Amino acid sequence: MGGLTLVDVCSGAGGLALGLEQAGFEPRLLLDNDELSVTTLQTNRPRWNVLHTDLLDFDPAEHPVSLDVDVLAAGLPRVRSSATARRVDTGLEERLLKAAVYLVHAIRPRAVLIENVPELVHAEIHQPFRDFVHAELDHLEYALSWFVMNAVDFGVPQSRRHGVLVAVQREWAGAFRPPVPTVREPVTVGAALGPSMGARGWTGAALWAAQADQPAPTLVGGSKNRGGPDLGPSRAKAKWATMGVNAHTVGDSAPGPDFIWDPGLGRDNMVKLTVEQAALLQGFPASWQISGLKTARYRQVGHATPLPVGKALGRAVVEALNSDPVIFSAG
Repeated sequence: MGGLTLVDVCSGAGGLALGLEQAGFEPRLLLDNDELSVTTLQTNRPRWNVLHTDLLDFDPAEHPVSLDVDVLAAGLPRVRSSATARRVDTGLEERLLKAAVYLVHAIRPRAVLIENVPELVHAEIHQPFRDFVHAELDHLEYALSWFVMNAVDFGVPQSRRHGVLVAVQREWAGAFRPPVPTVREPVTVGAALGPSMGARGWTGAALWAAQADQPAPTLVGGSKNRGGPDLGPSRAKAKWATMGVNAHTVGDSAPGPDFIWDPGLGRDNMVKLTVEQAALLQGFPASWQISGLKTARYRQVGHATPLPVGKALGRAVVEALNSDPVIFSAG
């Protein structure tokens, strides 16, 4: 299970690419239009070939290393969904989706992996895009699989649903199966963050962890047009409050030894998650360094694909591509 190559577009902080690397892929090229995300990637993986450019401007012919790879992966900015109903729609996200599909013509990977909102798989509003994908990839002889997976089923301490398209060249398509859950019981916020909450000597960390006995709601990165960081919409904030977490902001550090945790006294006596703790909830290793100031760092984390999701998808694709190809006769 090695030697397979990867191009990853709209790479962000590297969640999808790192998960795919853990599954056995060698990234040949990553690209993103956000300078801080590019810095994050270069800081943590100096050997990776990272390009600072917009997907809409990317020409594979100018970067031959991107041609003829095994997988083209894209964890793209989220298209419209029930969670973003109030967002001003510029159509940019849909254009990026189509740009990723158009890349298939030039790169001709053996498999394509696109991750986005679950509504992309089944909502009527996205039927035109699904039709577009079929029209573009059917005649290139890719077989398409659309499915939804929840990160919590793969050991991520967060309920986070993903809409996924995997397109595999038909020689290997029959061997592809969507990932199956890898855990029976969800990892809780307390189990994931308890040690980090006590890292500065707070004696209440174990008590807090016992109350934080459920997975986190979906972390939301937000847009560059929003203000400071928070952990999501009102419903998510309310769920965080049941775990004694002030989700209206992001903290600078874990609680100190004198912190009094008493949610009944209000937000000031609830814990605040740090960017580093949010990254743990996305499956990043503790050593992964996120570049920029707090709001920009949290945005990169919130937008990332959890690493275990990328790893599970990568393993499923590896199994298909390492199978014996089916030879189809002409005509």
